[in-house]
Amino acid sequence: MSAFVAALFGRRARRRWIHLILGGALAMPYVFVGQLVVGPLTDSRYFFADIALQLLAFVVGLPLAAVTSLFPPTRTLESGAVRALCGIDADELAYGPARSRAAKRRTAAWFTLHLGLGGIVSGMSLAVPPLAVVLLLLPVVVGLTDGRLGMPERFEETWVVALCAPAGAAMLVALAAVAAGCGALLARWAPVLLGPGPEDRLAAAEARAADLAVRNRLARELHDSVGHALSAVTLQASAARRVLDSDPEFVREALAAIEDTTRRTVGELDAVLGVLRAGDAPGTAPAPTLADDLEGLLRRTRAGGTELTADIAADPAAVPPLLSREAYRIVQEGLSNALRHAGGAVPVGLRLAVADGGLEITVENPVTGAAPGRPGGGHGLRGIADRARLLGGTAEAGAVEGTWRLRVRLPLTTHAKDTV
Repeated sequence: MSAFVAALFGRRARRRWIHLILGGALAMPYVFVGQLVVGPLTDSRYFFADIALQLLAFVVGLPLAAVTSLFPPTRTLESGAVRALCGIDADELAYGPARSRAAKRRTAAWFTLHLGLGGIVSGMSLAVPPLAVVLLLLPVVVGLTDGRLGMPERFEETWVVALCAPAGAAMLVALAAVAAGCGALLARWAPVLLGPGPEDRLAAAEARAADLAVRNRLARELHDSVGHALSAVTLQASAARRVLDSDPEFVREALAAIEDTTRRTVGELDAVLGVLRAGDAPGTAPAPTLADDLEGLLRRTRAGGTELTADIAADPAAVPPLLSREAYRIVQEGLSNALRHAGGAVPVGLRLAVADGGLEITVENPVTGAAPGRPGGGHGLRGIADRARLLGGTAEAGAVEGTWRLRVRLPLTTHAKDTV
C-alpha cells in the first residue's frame, strides 16, 4: 500500500506532475492559435462552453508546436527540465541544438508529446479537484443540494449522497494515477527522443579529446618547468652547502641562481594555473624560448656545479617561435634528466645544430648508476617524445657505449597546431 501511495503522491510523482503542468502552460499559446482557426468555423457564442471544440482547438495547435520545436534552444531547455523534474540522468540526455534531421524530428516528437500530455493533465488538474471537493463535502455540508449550485435533483436522494464522498476520492486518485502514468511515460521516452545521437556523441568525443589535449599540454608544462627547477635548485643548494666555508663567492652565485630559478618557475606556474582556473584568462607570463631564455637556462644549470658543455651551432633567433618554445622545453627536460639521474658531478654535453632542414638537439652524459629511463620514471622522456611527434619530428633516448644520449630532431617547417 505504501508503494502505491508513493507511486501516486511521492516526491518523484509530484515533480513529474509539475513537469506536465509546465507542458500544459507551454501548450496554451498554441491552443489560442487553434481557437483562432476553429472559432470562425463554429458558432463563437458556444465555443468556450463546448469541450469538444476546445479539444479540437488543442489538437489543431499541436502541429504548430511541433514546428516551433525546431528552434535551436528547444532541446536544451527541454533536456534541462527533464533532468531536473523527471529524474533522468544527464548522461542519457543531449544538450545543445539538434544537428541532424533525425535529431530534429525526435525533438519535435518529444515537444509535441510533452505539450499534448501536459495539456491533458493540466486540464484535468483544473477541472477535477473542484468537482471532487464538492462531492466530498455533499454528505456533510447542509445546503449544497438545495439547487443553488445547479446540482441535479437526483443528488437529493440518500443513496446518491452516500456515494458522493467515495466518488470524489476516486476522482482524485484517478487524477493522480493519470498524472503518474503520463509522467512515467515521458520519463521512459525522454532518453529515446532527447538522448544523444551519433552526431552528439561525436561532438562530445571531440570536446573530451580537446580537453584531454589541453590537460596533457599543461601536465607537460608543469612537469618540465617545475621538475627542472626542483632538480636544479636541489643541486645548487647541495653544492653551496659543500663549499659554504671554503668558497663564499660560489655560494653567493648558487643562491642567486636559486632565486632566479624559483622566480621564473613561479611565473611559469602562475601562467599554467591561470589556464586551469575557471573563468580566468591564461597567465600573462610569456613562454620561454631558445632565443630569450637558453643562456639563462645554461647559466642556472652551471651554477649548481654541473660541468656543462654547450655547442650552439644554430642561431636560436632564427628558429620559428613555436619550434623555439618547444625546443626550449626539450632542452630543459634533457638537462633535468641528466641532473636528476646522473647527478651534478658528471659532465653534461648539449649540442644544437641545423642539418637537412631540421633542428637537432643532443644531450649526453656518462651513465653512472640508474639511467634516465629507469623503472618508475620516464615521464619526461614521454613528454619529449610527445612534443617531437606533434611537431613532426623524432626523439631517441638510450645508452650508447657508456653514454646516455638523448637525440631529438625537429623539422624547421612544421604545420603542427599551437596546441602542443
